[in-house]
Amino acid sequence: MTSSTYREAINRAIADELAADDDVVLFGEDVAAAGGVFKVTEGLQGRFGAHRVLDTPISEQAIVGAAIGAATQGLRPLAEIMFADFAGVCFDQIANQLAKYRYMTGGQVQLPVTIRLANGAGAGFAAQHSQPVENWFLNVPGLKIVTPATPADAYGLLRAAIRDPDPVLFFEHKGLLNLKGPLRGGAELGRAEVVRAGTDVTVVATQLMRHRALEAADALAGEGIEVELIDPRTLVPFDFVAVRASVERTNRVVVVQEATLAGSWGATLAARLAIDAFESLDAPPAVVGGDDTPIPYAGVLEDAWLPDARRIADEVRRTVAF
Repeated sequence: MTSSTYREAINRAIADELAADDDVVLFGEDVAAAGGVFKVTEGLQGRFGAHRVLDTPISEQAIVGAAIGAATQGLRPLAEIMFADFAGVCFDQIANQLAKYRYMTGGQVQLPVTIRLANGAGAGFAAQHSQPVENWFLNVPGLKIVTPATPADAYGLLRAAIRDPDPVLFFEHKGLLNLKGPLRGGAELGRAEVVRAGTDVTVVATQLMRHRALEAADALAGEGIEVELIDPRTLVPFDFVAVRASVERTNRVVVVQEATLAGSWGATLAARLAIDAFESLDAPPAVVGGDDTPIPYAGVLEDAWLPDARRIADEVRRTVAF
């Protein structure tokens, strides 16, 4: 195990898969010569050549369309959408083509396409470049959705995504790019991690919210409230078994996400627990998320919009006291 930043972990995962499989190709806007707008793909074109690492025109529709076509011809494309928000431009290609191609060909054609998307708020990129858009795709069967929160998961889950025979949306949180931590391989899509053991309440959180929830949990421990923190790591497939087992021990749950409540993975999880684990709950499931507004540009307003450790701790206290 070696230490790496989140950014370096993604770069290394791509490099290792390019080296391991000649069918893997990387393309997107400015990913080659410039090394990506966030410098995540720096040095890859020089190492693997312009035929494996390619810049594209400024057209998300063309990027995803090319990935679909390349996959039908036997390649294993890794496409980048510079900001996750731009997935709206190519939503039809992702939701109606990429996600359904295997089904509509009766399983004759697989699309091992991974799309990398820079996701999340907290970096001052304003309303059109800061949205946690993983929730847009929850109602699209055929897509796997990956949300790594640490360098280890960014590395291991990206390698697993590239090797997966089905389409994967891989969301890289902009606010975590400089986060340092160890690397490890062998990650598996659909397996949650128990980040912190506890007995009083289960908190489920992804990406930046995992780290803020851990900060809240450490503060609450000083008050005698022991939080069990779970990071699902992938939203599709979702490790409901792990979450339910935790809730059966703690009898309370707080879900923490960046997104607003409506149509979100947190709302879905809260509803499923209310349906499938009702007898285990001593309090209603709670969801902490962003306010139902566009994400503000002004720093003080964005900070107020994005859940922080204090807000998470307050909701945990309310849930435990119910």
